[in-house]
Amino acid sequence: MPALSMNLTAAKDRYPDRIALRCDELTVTFAEFEAAAARVAALLTRAGIEPGDRVGVMLPNTPAFAIVFYGIMHRGAVAVPMSPLLKAREVEFYLSNTGAKAMFATPAFAPEASAGAGQADAQCWIVDDAGLAELLTGLPTSEAVVQRGDDDVAVILHTSGTTGKPKGAMLTHASLNRNAEVCVRTLIEIGPDDVVMGCLPLFHVFGLTCGLNASVLAGATLTLLPRFEPAKALEVIRRDGVTVFEGVPTMYAGLLSRAADTAPEATRTLRTCVSGGAALPVQVLTDFEKAFGCTILEGYGLSESSPVATFNHPHRPRKVGSIGTPIEGVEARVADAAGADARQGEPGEIQIRGHNVMLGYWNLPEATAATITADGWLCTGDVGRVDEDGYYYIVDRTKDLIIRGGYNVYPREVEEVLYEHPAVAEAAVIGIPHDSLGEDVGAAVALKAGMAVAPDELCEYVKARVAAYKYPRRIWLVAALPKGPTGKILKREIIVPTTESIR
Repeated sequence: MPALSMNLTAAKDRYPDRIALRCDELTVTFAEFEAAAARVAALLTRAGIEPGDRVGVMLPNTPAFAIVFYGIMHRGAVAVPMSPLLKAREVEFYLSNTGAKAMFATPAFAPEASAGAGQADAQCWIVDDAGLAELLTGLPTSEAVVQRGDDDVAVILHTSGTTGKPKGAMLTHASLNRNAEVCVRTLIEIGPDDVVMGCLPLFHVFGLTCGLNASVLAGATLTLLPRFEPAKALEVIRRDGVTVFEGVPTMYAGLLSRAADTAPEATRTLRTCVSGGAALPVQVLTDFEKAFGCTILEGYGLSESSPVATFNHPHRPRKVGSIGTPIEGVEARVADAAGADARQGEPGEIQIRGHNVMLGYWNLPEATAATITADGWLCTGDVGRVDEDGYYYIVDRTKDLIIRGGYNVYPREVEEVLYEHPAVAEAAVIGIPHDSLGEDVGAAVALKAGMAVAPDELCEYVKARVAAYKYPRRIWLVAALPKGPTGKILKREIIVPTTESIR
C-alpha cells in the first residue's frame, strides 16, 4: 500500500480543480489542498521536525485540520490527533506521552493549548484557516514527499481512557490506507462525484478514515461541519448535495428530532448513510429510514482497528440490529472466557484479526500484550454473538455489564426497549451500587421535545417487556445525556440522583 500522503498527490494529479474540502463559503481544490500540505511539510522541516517525529493536531473540523494532517504525512512525521476541548493537563499528557515536538491548535482554546504545549516543551502554532494560510505564505510547495513503509506509524490515536489513562494506539500507513481503500471500494462505494458529510470529528478514527482519508482516496468532496447541530447538518446536506452521511447514533437521533420540520427535497441527494462508533438502537434506525427514505448501513470497529472491522455490506442482505460481517481481509470471532470459540449464538468477546489491527500501544508493551494475542487477535472488550449466517451482533461492552444478584444484565438490551417508547429521545442504562444485590439497574432518560412521561410509567413499560431482573428499578429524567466530543454517550459522567423513581 502507498503511504497516505501519496493518495493526496494522486488526487491532485487526477482532479486538480475539483473541490476537495468545503466549510460553508470556504472551498479548497485538490491542487490547493496538496500545495498547502506541501507548505506545512516545509514548515515542519524548518522547525526541525524529522520523519517519525510526532506532531499534535488540536483543530476542529475545518480545512485547516485536513491540510495540517496531510502536511504531517508529507513530512513523514506522525500525527497525534487531539480534541480541541482538551484542558492544559490533558494536552501536556498527550504531547509528553508521545514525545511530540510540536502541535497545531485552534485559537478558540489557545490558552489551554499553549499552556499544555509549554509544559511538554513542544512548539505550538495557534491557527485557524486564515491563520494557517498566513503562516504558510512564502513557503515552498516543492517539498519532497517523504516515503514511508507499510509498517511505519502514521497516527497515534489516544483511546478514551474510560479505564485509566488514555493509551496511544499506533496505526500504520498500511492499516489506515487499506481500511480507507476497502471503505471506498466495497463498503461506502465513494467516487469522485460524491459529497461526503464531514460532521464526525476528524481527530477520531471514524471521521479520519471513513471521512477524510476515504474522500481523498476517492477524489470526493468532504464538506465539513465544525460542530454538529441537526438543523445546520440538514442545511448543509441540502446546500451541498450531500450523498454520503456518516454519523454516530446520537447524530441520527438528532436528525430524527428535526424530521417533522424538514422538507423531503432537503435530503433527496442522500444515497448512503453509515453508522458506527456505538450501537445504533433499532428503533432509531427504523424511524430514521422511514422519515428520510435512506438506508443506514451499520458497521463496527474501534480506534485499535483503524477503525472498520465489520459492516453491513451494500450488496448483501442487511440484518437490522446487526453490525454485519467482517470486511475484506479481516477475520472476526466470538471467544468464550477460556479464549476458545464460543458456540454459535452464545455471547462472548468479539475479537478481530487482520490488516486493520494496530501495531500496539505507544510505549506500553504489557498493555499491548494484554490486548493482542500471540496469534494476532485483537481483544475488543465488546460482548457480542454471531448467527448462523456469520452476522455479528453487539450485546454490550464488557465493562458496562451489570451483575444484579448474580444475573447478567446487558444495558443495551434494556436501552433498546426504552427507545421503543414514543416519548424517549435518549436512554442510558447503568449499574447502581446496591447493598444486597451488588448492583441494581438504573436508567437516565431524555425525552423528545414536547413529550411527557413519568419515570414510573417508563418503569412499567420496560417491566412488561423484559425479564423481572432486567428492568430498571430507578429511572430519572434529564435534559440531555452527557456526550463526548465524538457524540458518544458517556455513561461514566451520568450523575445518579439521590431520590427518584424506585421500584
